[in-house]
Amino acid sequence: MAAGTTDGGPARAPKLRADAARNRAKLVATAREVFTAQGGDASLEQIAKAAGVGIGTLYRHFPTRLELLEAVYRDEVDVLRETAEKVVPNHPPAEALELWLVAFVDYAATKRHIFTELVEAVGRESELMSHSRAVIYDTAEALVSAAQLAGEIRPDVTSADVLRLVGGCTMMPNFDREQTQRILRVVMDGLKVG
Repeated sequence: MAAGTTDGGPARAPKLRADAARNRAKLVATAREVFTAQGGDASLEQIAKAAGVGIGTLYRHFPTRLELLEAVYRDEVDVLRETAEKVVPNHPPAEALELWLVAFVDYAATKRHIFTELVEAVGRESELMSHSRAVIYDTAEALVSAAQLAGEIRPDVTSADVLRLVGGCTMMPNFDREQTQRILRVVMDGLKVG
């Protein structure tokens, strides 16, 4: 049997102790906030300090800057998927779409600060980027289609139109969450039927 495998396939990473899992989650959440506030040039030392842990703890979880960037990016995409899973069964389709787009705005704001560095390191066609694109586009397509089938939003727009429009709102310099939320309400008003 090859090293790193078991009878059931590839070996899984060992499960983290509860305190280590909390530190890891805190580092990812803090890195997201720091990158959004300070840009992609924020240092790992700044992130560790803001998370209330030592730099050694950061490096135990993320031996390289790239590993931290990947973790933040994966976490953002996971939040988008989980948001859709939560809102779809509990809200009318257009409202579910709007709630998901709020999460998409946060994702896009973070992505803006770390995307170039990630793409330069792993490439646009890497597994990370391909998987993330598929999750985002498939989720947007399902939400837009459901709202269109329910007659709640215009039938002449595509999910790609909606993603481009909302994503563009986050590209303005000096990202302002309140302003972006107002613009998102305008977008939703334009999408709604009647």
